[in-house]
Amino acid sequence: MNILIIGNGGREHAIGWKIKNDNPEIKLYFANGNGGTFSLGTNIEAKTILELVDFAKNNSIDLTIVGPEQALVDGIVDVFQKEGLRIFGANKKAAELEGSKAIAKEFMQKYGVKTADYHTFIHWVDARDFINSNHKYPIVIKASGLAAGKGVVICHDAFEAQSCLKEMMLDKKFGEAANEVVIEEFLTGFECSILSIFNGKNIIPFISAKDHKKIGEGETGANTGGMGVVAPNPLFTENHFQQFNSDILQPTLQGLLADNMNFAGIIFFGLMINENGVYLLEYNMRLGDPETQAVLPLMESNLLEHIQDAIDGNDFQIKWKNQHSVCVVMVSGGYPNNFEKGFEIKGLDNLNSHYFVAGAREEEGQLFTSGGRVLNIVATENTLEEAIKKCYENVSKVSFDYEYFRKDIGLI
Repeated sequence: MNILIIGNGGREHAIGWKIKNDNPEIKLYFANGNGGTFSLGTNIEAKTILELVDFAKNNSIDLTIVGPEQALVDGIVDVFQKEGLRIFGANKKAAELEGSKAIAKEFMQKYGVKTADYHTFIHWVDARDFINSNHKYPIVIKASGLAAGKGVVICHDAFEAQSCLKEMMLDKKFGEAANEVVIEEFLTGFECSILSIFNGKNIIPFISAKDHKKIGEGETGANTGGMGVVAPNPLFTENHFQQFNSDILQPTLQGLLADNMNFAGIIFFGLMINENGVYLLEYNMRLGDPETQAVLPLMESNLLEHIQDAIDGNDFQIKWKNQHSVCVVMVSGGYPNNFEKGFEIKGLDNLNSHYFVAGAREEEGQLFTSGGRVLNIVATENTLEEAIKKCYENVSKVSFDYEYFRKDIGLI
């Protein structure tokens, strides 16, 4: 069987690793892959959807799995299906639940999904006037479009809010992503990520995870694509799950079915939990990064079989190991802003844990940094404390110039 995995990050490396680990006979291709995926299969060059379609046809690809959100929003699933090609991912209509936070909030409101109060704006003047009339802080300002996980800002007063709006809507800090903004109520509590698979009829949730988004220890500084993950989330209880199921998962399922969003793919629920219950912050319509790297090593059952079942509309159950996973992200110094790259990565041969490459290229058997998030070091153990200890022991064995990582993943 030939499988094409679209994407070039740690998420795609982890997906490929899980599939290959459970199904050694599978032949994997990655578009465009990275310095880690080349050891699992073949990295190919393809920049457009049509190039990917041609590759799938010319190389007898049996299944394509889509990693990144942009390809989904661009409609890759619709194009592949039109060409009679088997593909796993949200179609263009469903992908708008991630591609537009405004559309997502409308969907939540329409189907009674528990979420924060909000307003949307397409004109800077209207957003500014709303800010001027607002007397309750902090508030949250979000670029409605895709902003690589960085387009969400918590503003603690009117001055911060005005500056944020100017950067987003006038200075185009996030490009076209902030042509529309969502301003919403600030919710206190703790966050939780729940990935899931949708088979066109039911949503099958994964175990919970805890993401660490901020660049600095103690959850300080700028937002990033993710600095580390713990799974399962130690704060997320069975009672929380029941509230999530009744207030978020089931209304979402009803909405998907009512709006004829028929697809086989991933739904990522970004949650906030406090004394008033479980709230939905956002949908992502693909596997999280780096949540995937922490969660998949805990999956005991066969991911590929689940994907195949989802495409065929079959129900299934996911089996999980009774363990804990910790993922620490090693990044280039300066990330998420300006950073240098091209530095040799040393020490990977000394690890006794999983690692997934996020931003590194391979050259003559050696890896060199090529992105902001460089490596995901992942450890699984019977207790969270053991997993944290093992993960950081392995992080200490790896080095590259100007490396940076948070030292408190799983500890706060």
